[in-house]
Amino acid sequence: MSPSAPSYLRDPKAIYDLSFERVRAEARLDRFSPDVAEMVIRVIHACGMPDLADDIIASPCVMERTAAALGQGAPILCDCTMVASGITRRFLATRNRVVVTLNNEGVAGDASRLGTTRSAAAVEQWHHDIGGAVVAIGNAPTALFHLLEKLADGWPSPAVILGFPVGFVGAAESKDLLAQRGSGADFGFITVSGTRGGSAMASAAVNAGAIMAGRN
Repeated sequence: MSPSAPSYLRDPKAIYDLSFERVRAEARLDRFSPDVAEMVIRVIHACGMPDLADDIIASPCVMERTAAALGQGAPILCDCTMVASGITRRFLATRNRVVVTLNNEGVAGDASRLGTTRSAAAVEQWHHDIGGAVVAIGNAPTALFHLLEKLADGWPSPAVILGFPVGFVGAAESKDLLAQRGSGADFGFITVSGTRGGSAMASAAVNAGAIMAGRN
């Protein structure tokens, strides 16, 4: 090694293990069950913010339902390509379909007709897949709002909603609504209050469930 080369950890497994060790040491995880804590740890690892644990709201069944749905081959419905890209396919033992409808034909027209965003209109095309699905939203608050509206109107229930839309307009409000409607609902959920969120968090939650499914 050149004398001028910086000293840093290079071993992939050592980096992985130390990263998760530090998350466990720095994040307050005691209010979560062990399996939900594993999902929270992966979400924190994806964003580098241990204090995120204080703002996580999750149903006790979210990890169990995510793993069960993925283990049974349920589709994964994503609000954007970034969420889909972050899902590690080798973790998906049943080769689950990863579905993004944002750029599908007709979405732009539906958005104009409905007077909403393309992200919300894209949710319209989830109807035939939503029952028992794993939903991962990491970008658009309007997608989460629209999905919750459709569920209230009688759509079949997904297995879980992993809701992490990010931003300063509608993000906090959409996640608050998810937490309100998710309590006692037929689906499990996890979200983070406030403006924080993002595709990496949503993908990490899916990956956590997929890893657990692979162990079962």
